[in-house]
Amino acid sequence: MNQERIVQVFFFGFLAVIAWQLYQVIDPFLAPIAWAMLLAFLVHPVLDRLHRHIRSRSLAAVLVTIIVALGVILPAIWLSARLVREAQALYGSLSSFSADGGLKKFVGWLGSTPLGVRISDILARRGYNLEDEIRHFAALAGKIASEYALSHGGSAASNVASSILHFGVMLITFFYLLRDGEAWYEELRTLTPLSEADQTAIFGTLTATLSSVMRGLMLTAGLDGLTIGFGYLACGVSYWAALAILTAAGGLLPFGGTAFVWIPIAIYLAVADSWLKAVMLAGWALVALAIIDNFVKPLAMRHGTGLPTLALFFGLAGGIEAYGPLGIFLGPAVIAVFAALLGVYQRTYVNEAAAVDGVNADAAPSTTQSATPGKEIGRSIGESNR
Repeated sequence: MNQERIVQVFFFGFLAVIAWQLYQVIDPFLAPIAWAMLLAFLVHPVLDRLHRHIRSRSLAAVLVTIIVALGVILPAIWLSARLVREAQALYGSLSSFSADGGLKKFVGWLGSTPLGVRISDILARRGYNLEDEIRHFAALAGKIASEYALSHGGSAASNVASSILHFGVMLITFFYLLRDGEAWYEELRTLTPLSEADQTAIFGTLTATLSSVMRGLMLTAGLDGLTIGFGYLACGVSYWAALAILTAAGGLLPFGGTAFVWIPIAIYLAVADSWLKAVMLAGWALVALAIIDNFVKPLAMRHGTGLPTLALFFGLAGGIEAYGPLGIFLGPAVIAVFAALLGVYQRTYVNEAAAVDGVNADAAPSTTQSATPGKEIGRSIGESNR
């Protein structure tokens, strides 16, 4: 092994060790860094437009970062305060329900129904009383809820602190990506030992895929909020506009999505207003989501990626399974970049090898044809000598 080979082995081995240590350092913050990259990619056109009016790119990046931070923090504060008020109201309703003999009234109502009569008879034959059993299970449920709140209170506070820390890391990374992301992107391209055409194919595919996935996700989330919000309005739900915006935000979630909003509203309508309105809202939401998720979303996301619908489906489903919520973007991106690499391989190796074979095949007859006149000339010279 010569000196140059030893230096190469040492360099790449040392580079692999340092890269692994770097991964260990940033591993706790990979999720906020990835979200910052996606947000920076999403708002980059806005930054460019703002930069035309503001000379300083740093100031433009600061303004965009503040707007994004307020767009997350203010709705989170409003939603938290709303949840606290609703929880207090629910606790007060349950307390008044128990104090006013609501549980006894509920047992009396249940005993007047055919199902309640049957349950009461079955329990009576086994020596149990319906009201006593309901009180027992209600007390047991309250005890379990209290124990769960006590045991998970510390972890909930820890999760809140961790979320605040990750949000801060995301904002800092987001700012620097806005300010210096273009230069880092060009440096990353120059590090790849590929031709300009191959670099354009791979990085262009990645950019187009992320743009298409984001565009499709935002479009479908907006359609979810608009269509289901119209259902809220038709069913007479209070604060239907705010709930429609909340439904659109839920459409961005990989799991559950809009169901976290419209299902509780349908249950509320069934209890407080009318079963018919609840069924109408649920049916409208299911039909709208079936059309949007199964037809509109694949078409919107496939438009820029060029991926078949099946590949896009596995990219979304497998990406969510492998990377969590980030898999919505990373899964299709991985499949699209893999397809671009296959294109580079075909263009660089398969097509060039076929071209070389074609040249060799074309050269072989010319050699034969050039040898034939030589033989004829030699034969002519020999005849002339004779």
